[in-house]
Amino acid sequence: MKANRDTVIAELTAKTKQNLNQLQEFKELSLEQLNFKSNPDSWSILECIKHLNIYGDFYIPEIEKSISKATKSDNTTFKPGILGNYFVKLIAPKEKLNKMKTMSKFNPSGSNLTIEEITLFEQQQYKTLDLLSNALTIDLTHNKTKTSLSNLINMRLGDTLRFVIAHNERHLIQALRVENVSSSDPEVISG
Repeated sequence: MKANRDTVIAELTAKTKQNLNQLQEFKELSLEQLNFKSNPDSWSILECIKHLNIYGDFYIPEIEKSISKATKSDNTTFKPGILGNYFVKLIAPKEKLNKMKTMSKFNPSGSNLTIEEITLFEQQQYKTLDLLSNALTIDLTHNKTKTSLSNLINMRLGDTLRFVIAHNERHLIQALRVENVSSSDPEVISG
């Protein structure tokens, strides 16, 4: 499956802007709602966002490094890699989210979190928009990034951008589901 670079970037930009819009809704919630957990093993809204911040702390510098090393390219065709496409399909939001085991270094469970997590994620999203804009002039297929799995595994820049943004979408959907549960819990509503 080949795709046009500009189309891929436009789709990822639109999804990132949707993520920013969702954050505005979370900013309206109380700290109690943001930390609400339906059960001890689930994540709160802030834990979902903290998880995304941890990933962003790894991937945003990797993407930035890849873009800064790249030269301008007239190649507007993006061809996803086998590994990258696999990871994107695995993590992409679905009607019923499949449970996935999180590596301990990316697991925020049990953290004492504040609204600052939303601010940090918002800053990461604006940085992502800048990086997407910068990626409009480079080859998304031949430029690579490291992955959080291992320094020995690289993914195509386009796949990394697709993966990170799909991962963001997935966990914001998870956070929205937590919000819906907390909004129906009388104890959380009354404080």
